[in-house]
Amino acid sequence: MSGIKPARRWQPAFYPFKREKLSRRVLAKTELLVKGPLFGCRMCGNCLLQETAFICPMECPKGMRNGPCGGVTPENNCYIDETRKCVWYAIYKRALKTGRQEMLLEVLPPLDWDKAGTETWGEVARQVKKVGTEKFVNSLFTVDKKKKSEVWDSVFRTIRQPDWWKGDSEYHPPLDAEPASRLARELKEGKFVIATEVTPPLGASTGKLTRDIESVMPYVTAINFTDSSSARPKMSSIACSCIAIKLGAEPVLQITARDTTRSGLQGDIVGLNGMGIYNVLCISGDSPIIGPTPVSSMNFPDIDSVQMLWILRRMRDEGIYLDGRRMKESPKLFLGAATSPFASDPELQAIKDTKKVNAGAQFFQTNLIFEPDRLDPWLEQLYKRNILDKVYIMIGIAPLKGYKVAEYLHRRVPGVRLPESILNRMQKAGEGAPEEGVQITLELIESIKKKQGVNGIHIMTLGWESVVKRIVNESGLHQT
Repeated sequence: MSGIKPARRWQPAFYPFKREKLSRRVLAKTELLVKGPLFGCRMCGNCLLQETAFICPMECPKGMRNGPCGGVTPENNCYIDETRKCVWYAIYKRALKTGRQEMLLEVLPPLDWDKAGTETWGEVARQVKKVGTEKFVNSLFTVDKKKKSEVWDSVFRTIRQPDWWKGDSEYHPPLDAEPASRLARELKEGKFVIATEVTPPLGASTGKLTRDIESVMPYVTAINFTDSSSARPKMSSIACSCIAIKLGAEPVLQITARDTTRSGLQGDIVGLNGMGIYNVLCISGDSPIIGPTPVSSMNFPDIDSVQMLWILRRMRDEGIYLDGRRMKESPKLFLGAATSPFASDPELQAIKDTKKVNAGAQFFQTNLIFEPDRLDPWLEQLYKRNILDKVYIMIGIAPLKGYKVAEYLHRRVPGVRLPESILNRMQKAGEGAPEEGVQITLELIESIKKKQGVNGIHIMTLGWESVVKRIVNESGLHQT
């Protein structure tokens, strides 16, 4: 395994979509001969090596260009291929070692596929010439770090941040202080908010979905509808959210990058916003590898969750589409993101979460948490980064109905781990497992609601919607 190329697997390079000039084809071949063995370069034409500690993020099977997903194993391996180290964990570790960790906060653009398979050296040379070759060469030998950074940014930042993206590492507060939804308003008012999930149906019938929504409505502020979780198709989050609106409930629309494109995202949001859907949770989504066979495309998504947030924030605050077109009326949006506090080292996880907040996330829904005390190091890192006052955090919990459910979550769901104490309790409970699961949930809530920086609970029902009323009432969180 190479220190430069930690994922150690050679992947084929992209080919251009159009015929290039002979000079560019020769330069591209030369670039591949050098960068291929060194960095595992796939000739994406959108190189980010300078920003990612000279480890190519395109080695990630999910093509994550703005940080790791939430499915890293405890050994920091990729959950898609556990024989491979997570390339983003390697990027983070090297960035910390070399003092480049703050560079990882820059929101990086999605691929411009028109450039895929083409060289980047020529583009760098042209930009150096534009800035001034002598000026650039002199910057290589200067001891003035600020001056060197300015010169290099004038070359490399200009290339990696095109005008249609203009990504940065700054926090962008929403321009409109008026809450876009009931969920946003109650969080802003300082209430400890309860949200839940209602499981989308497998078929076209909406009878049970309607009954489930109506049964939890009185006890929660908002209802989240998953978007083909575990890469298994069900009724879409869009359809479920529209049904919830008709019933008078507050939906949280969930959109996975796995199943959307940059154009589809923008079109859907404009349309759904006009129908009264304002809460949007942007997630990368589980890889098709954990879904049913035949496995769907394993190619990486068009955009990742950070890029989704960036696009939607600019639509809301600047009233522009990704291509620069202006809209007459901007959508009202309360933007959310998922996070896995235990996916990696707390300091590294805080970098990714800070990046999401900078990109536009206003609230977090965490992965399932069964060890509340382990939240403290992560919350401390967010506090150090001055993030806790910029985002609302809702902790994910799930009432366990039986030992098999607990074991499945522990062994099969990326990013979720249960302590032995809870697994043992559920196994020993036997027929009383559902009651034991409720008691465990109530204990978790009691511990979580004492945490500074936590603003609510997100109950993932796993198809057990009928238990929401009891959990909310017995936890003392029911608000009239």
